Amino acid sequence: MSQSLPNHVPSSEKACVAIWFRSDLRTSDNQALWLACEAARAQGLPLRGFYMATPAQWQQHSVGPMQLDFIERSVNQLQRALASLGIAFDLLHCDDFSLVNVTVEEYCQRQGVKQIFAGREVEINEQRRDQALAQLTRTIGVGLQFTDEHCLLPPGSVRTQGGEMYRVFTPFFRRWRELLGSEAIMPLPVPAPLAPALPKPAELSFKVSNQGSKQDSHHWPVGEGAARQRLDSFIANQLADYGQERDFPALDGTSCLSPYLAFGILSPRQCVAALLNRFPEAMAEDNSPGRSWLAELAWREFYRHLLHAWPQLCMGRNFNVLGDDIVWRNDPQEFAAWCEGRTGYPLVDAAMRQLNQTGWMHNRLRMVTASFLTKHLLVDWRWGEQYFRRALIDGDLAANNGGWQWSAGTGCDAQPYFRIFNPMSQSEKFDPDASFIRRYLPELAHWPLKQIHHPGTAASSRFTEPSLFATAAYPPPIVEHSAARQRALTALSVLKKSA
Repeated sequence: MSQSLPNHVPSSEKACVAIWFRSDLRTSDNQALWLACEAARAQGLPLRGFYMATPAQWQQHSVGPMQLDFIERSVNQLQRALASLGIAFDLLHCDDFSLVNVTVEEYCQRQGVKQIFAGREVEINEQRRDQALAQLTRTIGVGLQFTDEHCLLPPGSVRTQGGEMYRVFTPFFRRWRELLGSEAIMPLPVPAPLAPALPKPAELSFKVSNQGSKQDSHHWPVGEGAARQRLDSFIANQLADYGQERDFPALDGTSCLSPYLAFGILSPRQCVAALLNRFPEAMAEDNSPGRSWLAELAWREFYRHLLHAWPQLCMGRNFNVLGDDIVWRNDPQEFAAWCEGRTGYPLVDAAMRQLNQTGWMHNRLRMVTASFLTKHLLVDWRWGEQYFRRALIDGDLAANNGGWQWSAGTGCDAQPYFRIFNPMSQSEKFDPDASFIRRYLPELAHWPLKQIHHPGTAASSRFTEPSLFATAAYPPPIVEHSAARQRALTALSVLKKSA
Protein backbone atom coordinates (compact mmCIF):
# COMPACT_ATOMS: atom_id res chain seq x y z
CA MET A 1 0.00 0.00 0.00
CA SER A 2 1.63 3.21 -1.10
CA GLN A 3 0.89 6.64 -2.46
CA SER A 4 2.78 8.82 -4.89
CA LEU A 5 3.96 12.25 -3.88
CA PRO A 6 1.05 14.62 -3.26
CA ASN A 7 0.15 17.59 -5.46
CA HIS A 8 -0.38 19.77 -2.42
CA VAL A 9 2.17 20.01 0.36
CA PRO A 10 1.43 21.18 3.92
CA SER A 11 1.38 24.93 4.28
CA SER A 12 4.51 25.54 6.34
CA GLU A 13 7.72 27.45 5.99
CA LYS A 14 9.48 24.20 6.83
CA ALA A 15 9.32 21.04 4.77
CA CYS A 16 10.77 17.56 5.26
CA VAL A 17 10.43 13.87 4.56
CA ALA A 18 9.65 11.67 7.57
CA ILE A 19 10.18 8.03 8.53
CA TRP A 20 8.10 6.40 11.25
CA PHE A 21 10.17 3.77 13.04
CA ARG A 22 8.19 0.88 14.56
CA SER A 23 9.53 -2.66 14.84
CA ASP A 24 12.56 -1.73 12.73
CA LEU A 25 14.87 0.08 15.14
CA ARG A 26 17.97 -0.02 12.93
CA THR A 27 19.78 1.96 10.25
CA SER A 28 21.19 -1.00 8.28
CA ASP A 29 19.05 -3.17 5.99
CA ASN A 30 16.11 -0.84 6.57
CA GLN A 31 14.14 -0.47 3.33
CA ALA A 32 11.94 2.32 4.67
CA LEU A 33 14.97 4.34 5.78
CA TRP A 34 16.75 3.74 2.48
CA LEU A 35 13.75 4.94 0.44
CA ALA A 36 13.19 7.89 2.77
CA CYS A 37 16.81 8.97 2.32
CA GLU A 38 16.48 8.70 -1.47
CA ALA A 39 13.29 10.79 -1.42
CA ALA A 40 14.86 13.43 0.83
CA ARG A 41 17.93 13.69 -1.42
CA ALA A 42 15.85 13.87 -4.59
CA GLN A 43 13.77 16.73 -3.20
CA GLY A 44 16.59 18.51 -1.41
CA LEU A 45 14.78 18.18 1.91
CA PRO A 46 15.89 17.12 5.39
CA LEU A 47 14.74 13.78 6.79
CA ARG A 48 13.24 13.41 10.24
CA GLY A 49 12.66 10.14 12.03
CA PHE A 50 10.07 9.60 14.72
CA TYR A 51 8.87 6.89 17.08
CA MET A 52 5.44 6.86 18.70
CA ALA A 53 5.01 5.80 22.34
CA THR A 54 1.51 4.47 23.06
CA PRO A 55 1.31 3.46 26.77
CA ALA A 56 -2.34 2.40 26.84
CA GLN A 57 -1.89 0.37 23.66
CA TRP A 58 1.19 -1.28 25.14
CA GLN A 59 -0.86 -2.26 28.17
CA GLN A 60 -3.59 -3.66 25.95
CA HIS A 61 -0.97 -5.64 24.04
CA SER A 62 0.64 -6.91 27.29
CA VAL A 63 4.01 -5.28 26.66
CA GLY A 64 6.00 -6.12 29.78
CA PRO A 65 8.13 -3.85 31.99
CA MET A 66 11.50 -5.30 30.95
CA GLN A 67 10.53 -5.19 27.30
CA LEU A 68 9.43 -1.58 27.68
CA ASP A 69 12.80 -0.63 29.15
CA PHE A 70 14.58 -2.48 26.34
CA ILE A 71 12.55 -0.62 23.71
CA GLU A 72 13.25 2.75 25.32
CA ARG A 73 16.99 2.06 25.44
CA SER A 74 16.89 0.86 21.82
CA VAL A 75 15.05 3.98 20.66
CA ASN A 76 17.72 6.13 22.31
CA GLN A 77 20.45 4.11 20.61
CA LEU A 78 18.66 4.55 17.27
CA GLN A 79 18.38 8.30 17.86
CA ARG A 80 22.15 8.53 18.32
CA ALA A 81 22.79 6.47 15.18
CA LEU A 82 20.50 8.72 13.14
CA ALA A 83 22.17 11.85 14.51
CA SER A 84 25.46 10.62 13.05
CA LEU A 85 23.70 10.55 9.64
CA GLY A 86 22.39 14.09 10.02
CA ILE A 87 18.84 12.89 10.67
CA ALA A 88 16.85 14.51 13.47
CA PHE A 89 14.61 12.32 15.61
CA ASP A 90 11.39 12.95 17.53
CA LEU A 91 9.60 10.93 20.18
CA LEU A 92 5.84 11.36 19.93
CA HIS A 93 3.34 10.31 22.58
CA CYS A 94 -0.29 9.34 22.25
CA ASP A 95 -2.23 7.06 24.54
CA ASP A 96 -3.39 4.46 22.06
CA PHE A 97 -3.94 3.83 18.36
CA SER A 98 -7.22 5.76 18.33
CA LEU A 99 -5.18 8.96 18.73
CA VAL A 100 -2.51 8.17 16.15
CA ASN A 101 -4.07 10.15 13.31
CA VAL A 102 -4.45 13.28 15.42
CA THR A 103 -0.84 13.00 16.54
CA VAL A 104 0.47 12.37 13.02
CA GLU A 105 -1.55 15.22 11.52
CA GLU A 106 -0.25 17.66 14.12
CA TYR A 107 3.31 16.44 13.51
CA CYS A 108 2.95 16.85 9.74
CA GLN A 109 1.69 20.41 10.15
CA ARG A 110 4.39 21.30 12.67
CA GLN A 111 7.29 19.89 10.64
CA GLY A 112 5.95 20.42 7.11
CA VAL A 113 6.03 16.72 6.28
CA LYS A 114 5.60 15.98 2.57
CA GLN A 115 5.90 12.20 2.70
CA ILE A 116 6.02 9.46 5.34
CA PHE A 117 7.80 6.14 5.02
CA ALA A 118 7.21 3.22 7.40
CA GLY A 119 7.56 -0.55 7.66
CA ARG A 120 4.39 -2.61 7.64
CA GLU A 121 3.37 -4.53 10.74
CA VAL A 122 1.36 -7.71 10.44
CA GLU A 123 -0.80 -7.60 13.60
CA ILE A 124 -4.48 -6.74 13.14
CA ASN A 125 -4.57 -3.62 15.32
CA GLU A 126 -1.50 -2.28 13.57
CA GLN A 127 -3.05 -3.07 10.18
CA ARG A 128 -6.19 -1.14 11.11
CA ARG A 129 -4.08 1.74 12.42
CA ASP A 130 -2.27 1.96 9.08
CA GLN A 131 -5.49 1.76 7.07
CA ALA A 132 -6.76 4.78 9.01
CA LEU A 133 -3.38 6.48 8.49
CA ALA A 134 -3.60 5.95 4.73
CA GLN A 135 -7.01 7.60 4.69
CA LEU A 136 -5.70 10.54 6.72
CA THR A 137 -2.67 11.14 4.50
CA ARG A 138 -4.85 11.15 1.39
CA THR A 139 -7.05 13.76 3.04
CA ILE A 140 -4.23 16.09 4.13
CA GLY A 141 -2.12 15.61 0.99
CA VAL A 142 0.87 13.80 2.49
CA GLY A 143 2.52 10.93 0.65
CA LEU A 144 2.68 7.53 2.37
CA GLN A 145 4.74 4.48 1.46
CA PHE A 146 5.04 1.21 3.36
CA THR A 147 7.78 -1.40 3.06
CA ASP A 148 8.05 -4.96 4.33
CA GLU A 149 10.68 -5.10 7.07
CA HIS A 150 9.79 -7.98 9.37
CA CYS A 151 9.91 -10.96 6.97
CA LEU A 152 12.24 -12.03 4.19
CA LEU A 153 9.22 -12.65 1.97
CA PRO A 154 6.09 -10.49 2.38
CA PRO A 155 3.24 -12.21 4.25
CA GLY A 156 0.86 -13.71 1.73
CA SER A 157 3.55 -14.32 -0.89
CA VAL A 158 4.32 -17.94 0.05
CA ARG A 159 1.35 -19.98 -1.13
CA THR A 160 0.38 -23.41 -2.40
CA GLN A 161 -0.15 -24.10 -6.09
CA GLY A 162 -3.84 -23.53 -5.38
CA GLY A 163 -3.09 -20.05 -4.07
CA GLU A 164 -3.78 -20.85 -0.42
CA MET A 165 -1.71 -20.22 2.69
CA TYR A 166 0.17 -23.27 3.92
CA ARG A 167 -1.23 -24.88 7.06
CA VAL A 168 1.77 -27.17 7.61
CA PHE A 169 5.29 -25.91 8.20
CA THR A 170 7.34 -28.42 6.19
CA PRO A 171 5.84 -27.61 2.76
CA PHE A 172 5.89 -23.90 3.68
CA PHE A 173 9.59 -24.21 4.49
CA ARG A 174 10.25 -25.99 1.21
CA ARG A 175 8.45 -23.32 -0.86
CA TRP A 176 9.96 -20.49 1.20
CA ARG A 177 13.44 -21.81 0.39
CA GLU A 178 12.61 -22.12 -3.29
CA LEU A 179 11.47 -18.51 -3.48
CA LEU A 180 14.44 -17.22 -1.51
CA GLY A 181 16.84 -19.26 -3.61
CA SER A 182 15.73 -17.38 -6.73
CA GLU A 183 17.02 -14.03 -5.47
CA ALA A 184 20.21 -12.68 -3.97
CA ILE A 185 19.99 -12.17 -0.22
CA MET A 186 21.91 -8.93 0.17
CA PRO A 187 21.13 -6.69 3.15
CA LEU A 188 21.12 -2.96 2.53
CA PRO A 189 24.00 -0.99 4.03
CA VAL A 190 23.59 2.00 6.31
CA PRO A 191 22.63 4.97 4.09
CA ALA A 192 25.22 7.66 3.48
CA PRO A 193 24.82 10.70 5.73
CA LEU A 194 22.27 13.24 4.56
CA ALA A 195 23.89 16.14 6.40
CA PRO A 196 26.67 16.84 8.89
CA ALA A 197 26.35 14.90 12.13
CA LEU A 198 24.01 16.47 14.65
CA PRO A 199 25.02 17.20 18.26
CA LYS A 200 24.58 14.36 20.71
CA PRO A 201 20.83 14.24 21.34
CA ALA A 202 19.23 14.43 24.77
CA GLU A 203 18.07 11.19 26.35
CA LEU A 204 14.46 10.31 25.57
CA SER A 205 12.05 8.82 28.10
CA PHE A 206 8.67 7.21 27.56
CA LYS A 207 5.82 8.84 29.43
CA VAL A 208 4.06 6.02 31.25
CA SER A 209 1.32 6.36 33.84
CA ASN A 210 3.01 4.07 36.35
CA GLN A 211 6.67 4.83 37.02
CA GLY A 212 7.16 1.23 38.13
CA SER A 213 6.12 -0.12 34.74
CA LYS A 214 9.70 -0.31 33.44
CA GLN A 215 12.12 -2.97 34.66
CA ASP A 216 15.87 -2.78 34.18
CA SER A 217 16.99 -4.67 31.07
CA HIS A 218 20.69 -3.79 31.27
CA HIS A 219 21.89 -7.39 30.91
CA TRP A 220 20.61 -7.21 27.31
CA PRO A 221 22.88 -4.75 25.43
CA VAL A 222 21.07 -2.59 22.90
CA GLY A 223 21.94 -1.26 19.47
CA GLU A 224 22.87 -2.66 16.08
CA GLY A 225 26.49 -3.08 17.07
CA ALA A 226 25.60 -5.34 19.99
CA ALA A 227 23.14 -7.31 17.87
CA ARG A 228 25.62 -7.75 15.05
CA GLN A 229 28.36 -8.80 17.45
CA ARG A 230 26.06 -11.45 18.92
CA LEU A 231 25.10 -12.66 15.45
CA ASP A 232 28.71 -12.87 14.27
CA SER A 233 29.77 -14.72 17.44
CA PHE A 234 26.94 -17.22 17.05
CA ILE A 235 27.72 -17.86 13.39
CA ALA A 236 31.43 -18.33 14.12
CA ASN A 237 31.28 -20.33 17.34
CA GLN A 238 27.92 -22.03 17.77
CA LEU A 239 26.11 -22.46 14.47
CA ALA A 240 28.02 -25.59 13.40
CA ASP A 241 26.84 -27.41 16.55
CA TYR A 242 23.42 -25.75 16.81
CA GLY A 243 21.50 -28.84 15.70
CA GLN A 244 23.12 -30.95 18.44
CA GLU A 245 23.19 -28.41 21.29
CA ARG A 246 20.11 -26.21 20.86
CA ASP A 247 17.89 -28.35 23.14
CA PHE A 248 20.17 -28.28 26.18
CA PRO A 249 19.42 -25.20 28.33
CA ALA A 250 22.65 -25.43 30.33
CA LEU A 251 24.70 -25.00 27.14
CA ASP A 252 25.32 -21.76 25.32
CA GLY A 253 23.92 -23.35 22.19
CA THR A 254 21.28 -20.90 20.93
CA SER A 255 21.65 -17.50 19.28
CA CYS A 256 19.74 -15.41 21.88
CA LEU A 257 18.93 -13.05 18.99
CA SER A 258 15.17 -13.10 19.45
CA PRO A 259 14.92 -9.71 21.25
CA TYR A 260 16.85 -8.06 18.43
CA LEU A 261 14.63 -9.64 15.80
CA ALA A 262 11.45 -8.80 17.71
CA PHE A 263 12.15 -5.06 17.53
CA GLY A 264 14.00 -5.01 14.26
CA ILE A 265 17.37 -4.10 15.71
CA LEU A 266 18.49 -6.96 13.49
CA SER A 267 16.69 -8.04 10.33
CA PRO A 268 15.93 -11.63 9.27
CA ARG A 269 17.71 -10.86 6.00
CA GLN A 270 20.90 -10.06 7.90
CA CYS A 271 20.59 -13.35 9.79
CA VAL A 272 20.08 -15.48 6.68
CA ALA A 273 22.84 -13.66 4.79
CA ALA A 274 25.28 -14.33 7.65
CA LEU A 275 24.19 -17.97 7.82
CA LEU A 276 24.65 -18.52 4.07
CA ASN A 277 28.02 -16.79 4.13
CA ARG A 278 29.15 -19.48 6.58
CA PHE A 279 27.18 -22.40 5.12
CA PRO A 280 26.19 -21.47 1.54
CA GLU A 281 24.67 -24.90 0.95
CA ALA A 282 22.14 -24.58 3.80
CA MET A 283 19.31 -23.36 1.55
CA ALA A 284 19.47 -26.46 -0.64
CA GLU A 285 20.95 -29.30 1.44
CA ASP A 286 19.13 -30.92 4.35
CA ASN A 287 22.34 -32.17 5.98
CA SER A 288 23.99 -28.76 6.15
CA PRO A 289 25.08 -27.71 9.68
CA GLY A 290 23.20 -24.45 9.11
CA ARG A 291 19.90 -26.09 8.21
CA SER A 292 18.49 -26.32 11.75
CA TRP A 293 18.86 -22.60 12.42
CA LEU A 294 17.52 -21.75 8.96
CA ALA A 295 14.41 -23.75 9.87
CA GLU A 296 14.04 -21.79 13.12
CA LEU A 297 14.15 -18.52 11.18
CA ALA A 298 11.55 -19.97 8.82
CA TRP A 299 9.27 -20.90 11.74
CA ARG A 300 9.35 -17.22 12.75
CA GLU A 301 8.26 -16.28 9.23
CA PHE A 302 5.60 -19.02 9.11
CA TYR A 303 3.87 -17.68 12.22
CA ARG A 304 3.91 -14.14 10.84
CA HIS A 305 2.43 -15.32 7.55
CA LEU A 306 -0.29 -17.07 9.55
CA LEU A 307 -1.27 -13.81 11.27
CA HIS A 308 -1.64 -12.23 7.86
CA ALA A 309 -3.80 -15.06 6.52
CA TRP A 310 -5.89 -15.56 9.66
CA PRO A 311 -6.20 -12.24 11.55
CA GLN A 312 -8.44 -13.91 14.15
CA LEU A 313 -5.24 -15.33 15.65
CA CYS A 314 -4.51 -11.79 16.86
CA MET A 315 -7.79 -11.89 18.77
CA GLY A 316 -7.06 -14.93 20.92
CA ARG A 317 -9.00 -17.39 18.77
CA ASN A 318 -8.14 -21.07 18.44
CA PHE A 319 -6.82 -21.83 14.96
CA ASN A 320 -8.49 -25.23 15.23
CA VAL A 321 -12.15 -24.50 16.00
CA LEU A 322 -12.42 -27.87 17.75
CA GLY A 323 -10.40 -26.24 20.49
CA ASP A 324 -13.44 -24.13 21.36
CA ASP A 325 -14.94 -27.24 22.98
CA ILE A 326 -12.10 -27.83 25.42
CA VAL A 327 -13.22 -27.51 29.03
CA TRP A 328 -10.25 -25.90 30.78
CA ARG A 329 -9.86 -26.24 34.54
CA ASN A 330 -8.23 -22.79 34.93
CA ASP A 331 -7.37 -23.17 38.61
CA PRO A 332 -5.98 -19.74 39.65
CA GLN A 333 -3.82 -21.17 42.45
CA GLU A 334 -2.21 -23.72 40.17
CA PHE A 335 -1.65 -21.03 37.55
CA ALA A 336 0.05 -18.83 40.17
CA ALA A 337 2.27 -21.75 41.19
CA TRP A 338 3.27 -22.24 37.54
CA CYS A 339 4.00 -18.51 37.09
CA GLU A 340 6.17 -18.40 40.20
CA GLY A 341 8.06 -21.65 39.60
CA ARG A 342 6.41 -23.64 42.40
CA THR A 343 4.98 -26.67 40.58
CA GLY A 344 7.28 -29.20 42.26
CA TYR A 345 8.72 -30.24 38.90
CA PRO A 346 12.29 -28.86 38.92
CA LEU A 347 12.76 -28.40 35.16
CA VAL A 348 9.46 -26.51 34.85
CA ASP A 349 10.21 -24.36 37.89
CA ALA A 350 13.79 -23.59 36.85
CA ALA A 351 12.52 -22.51 33.44
CA MET A 352 9.91 -20.19 34.94
CA ARG A 353 12.47 -18.66 37.27
CA GLN A 354 14.81 -18.09 34.35
CA LEU A 355 11.96 -16.24 32.62
CA ASN A 356 11.07 -14.16 35.68
CA GLN A 357 14.67 -13.23 36.44
CA THR A 358 16.06 -12.60 32.94
CA GLY A 359 13.09 -11.94 30.66
CA TRP A 360 14.09 -14.87 28.46
CA MET A 361 13.55 -18.62 28.36
CA HIS A 362 15.31 -21.33 26.40
CA ASN A 363 13.18 -22.53 23.48
CA ARG A 364 13.05 -26.18 24.57
CA LEU A 365 11.81 -25.03 27.96
CA ARG A 366 9.14 -22.83 26.39
CA MET A 367 7.66 -26.02 24.97
CA VAL A 368 8.03 -27.92 28.24
CA THR A 369 6.41 -25.21 30.39
CA ALA A 370 3.62 -24.55 27.89
CA SER A 371 2.81 -28.25 27.64
CA PHE A 372 2.79 -28.53 31.43
CA LEU A 373 0.39 -25.61 31.86
CA THR A 374 -2.04 -26.58 29.13
CA LYS A 375 -1.96 -30.36 29.58
CA HIS A 376 -0.86 -31.23 33.10
CA LEU A 377 -2.83 -28.37 34.66
CA LEU A 378 -5.44 -27.88 31.90
CA VAL A 379 -5.10 -24.09 32.02
CA ASP A 380 -6.21 -22.23 28.90
CA TRP A 381 -3.24 -21.51 26.62
CA ARG A 382 -4.30 -17.85 26.47
CA TRP A 383 -3.41 -17.44 30.16
CA GLY A 384 0.10 -18.67 29.52
CA GLU A 385 0.44 -16.71 26.29
CA GLN A 386 -0.39 -13.44 28.06
CA TYR A 387 1.98 -14.21 30.93
CA PHE A 388 4.81 -14.96 28.52
CA ARG A 389 4.01 -11.84 26.51
CA ARG A 390 4.46 -9.66 29.59
CA ALA A 391 7.49 -11.49 30.97
CA LEU A 392 9.51 -12.09 27.79
CA ILE A 393 11.92 -9.45 26.59
CA ASP A 394 11.45 -10.90 23.10
CA GLY A 395 7.65 -10.99 23.39
CA ASP A 396 6.26 -11.19 19.86
CA LEU A 397 2.59 -11.89 19.14
CA ALA A 398 3.15 -14.13 16.12
CA ALA A 399 5.80 -16.39 17.64
CA ASN A 400 4.19 -16.39 21.09
CA ASN A 401 0.73 -17.25 19.78
CA GLY A 402 2.11 -19.84 17.40
CA GLY A 403 4.18 -21.54 20.09
CA TRP A 404 1.38 -21.65 22.64
CA GLN A 405 -1.21 -22.99 20.21
CA TRP A 406 1.31 -25.54 18.97
CA SER A 407 1.85 -26.75 22.53
CA ALA A 408 -1.85 -26.84 23.37
CA GLY A 409 -2.72 -28.71 20.19
CA THR A 410 -5.12 -26.00 19.00
CA GLY A 411 -2.90 -24.33 16.41
CA CYS A 412 -1.81 -24.64 12.82
CA ASP A 413 0.47 -27.64 12.32
CA ALA A 414 0.26 -28.19 16.09
CA GLN A 415 1.62 -31.12 18.03
CA PRO A 416 -1.13 -33.76 18.48
CA TYR A 417 -3.32 -33.34 21.54
CA PHE A 418 -2.12 -36.72 22.82
CA ARG A 419 1.55 -35.68 22.80
CA ILE A 420 2.16 -34.63 26.39
CA PHE A 421 5.69 -33.75 27.44
CA ASN A 422 6.83 -35.72 30.47
CA PRO A 423 8.69 -33.10 32.58
CA MET A 424 10.75 -35.83 34.25
CA SER A 425 12.01 -37.49 31.07
CA GLN A 426 12.57 -34.05 29.54
CA SER A 427 14.66 -33.20 32.58
CA GLU A 428 16.76 -36.36 32.32
CA LYS A 429 17.26 -35.99 28.58
CA PHE A 430 18.02 -32.28 28.25
CA ASP A 431 19.54 -31.39 31.64
CA PRO A 432 21.13 -34.73 32.53
CA ASP A 433 23.47 -33.40 35.23
CA ALA A 434 20.84 -30.91 36.47
CA SER A 435 23.27 -28.01 36.07
CA PHE A 436 20.56 -25.75 34.62
CA ILE A 437 18.08 -26.74 37.32
CA ARG A 438 20.55 -26.12 40.12
CA ARG A 439 21.41 -22.70 38.67
CA TYR A 440 17.85 -21.47 39.11
CA LEU A 441 16.77 -23.71 42.01
CA PRO A 442 19.67 -23.35 44.46
CA GLU A 443 17.57 -25.01 47.15
CA LEU A 444 18.07 -28.28 45.25
CA ALA A 445 21.84 -27.97 45.03
CA HIS A 446 22.45 -30.94 47.33
CA TRP A 447 19.69 -33.20 46.06
CA PRO A 448 20.73 -36.42 44.32
CA LEU A 449 20.20 -36.44 40.56
CA LYS A 450 17.55 -39.14 40.72
CA GLN A 451 15.39 -37.10 43.05
CA ILE A 452 15.80 -33.94 40.98
CA HIS A 453 14.66 -35.70 37.84
CA HIS A 454 11.93 -37.69 39.61
CA PRO A 455 10.58 -35.36 42.31
CA GLY A 456 7.75 -37.71 43.27
CA THR A 457 10.08 -40.31 44.74
CA ALA A 458 10.57 -40.43 48.51
CA ALA A 459 8.28 -37.42 48.72
CA SER A 460 7.13 -37.78 52.30
CA SER A 461 10.59 -37.49 53.87
CA ARG A 462 12.11 -35.17 51.30
CA PHE A 463 9.43 -32.50 51.32
CA THR A 464 8.62 -32.46 55.01
CA GLU A 465 12.29 -32.37 56.04
CA PRO A 466 14.23 -30.18 53.59
CA SER A 467 17.99 -30.32 53.58
CA LEU A 468 19.85 -28.41 56.26
CA PHE A 469 21.65 -26.59 53.45
CA ALA A 470 18.55 -25.77 51.37
CA THR A 471 17.80 -22.07 51.00
CA ALA A 472 14.05 -22.72 51.10
CA ALA A 473 11.67 -25.65 51.26
CA TYR A 474 10.73 -26.98 47.84
CA PRO A 475 7.09 -27.95 47.21
CA PRO A 476 5.88 -31.43 46.30
CA PRO A 477 4.66 -32.01 42.72
CA ILE A 478 1.45 -30.10 42.12
CA VAL A 479 0.00 -33.01 40.13
CA GLU A 480 0.99 -36.63 39.60
CA HIS A 481 2.19 -37.06 36.02
CA SER A 482 0.30 -40.21 35.01
CA ALA A 483 -3.00 -39.01 36.43
CA ALA A 484 -2.59 -35.56 34.87
CA ARG A 485 -1.74 -37.13 31.54
CA GLN A 486 -4.87 -39.28 31.55
CA ARG A 487 -7.00 -36.30 32.56
CA ALA A 488 -5.57 -34.27 29.69
CA LEU A 489 -6.17 -37.04 27.16
CA THR A 490 -9.82 -37.06 28.15
CA ALA A 491 -10.28 -33.27 28.16
CA LEU A 492 -8.40 -32.69 24.90
CA SER A 493 -9.94 -35.58 23.01
CA VAL A 494 -12.36 -33.03 21.50
CA LEU A 495 -9.45 -32.16 19.21
CA LYS A 496 -9.69 -35.54 17.49
CA LYS A 497 -10.22 -35.10 13.77
CA SER A 498 -13.73 -36.12 12.81
CA ALA A 499 -14.18 -38.91 10.31
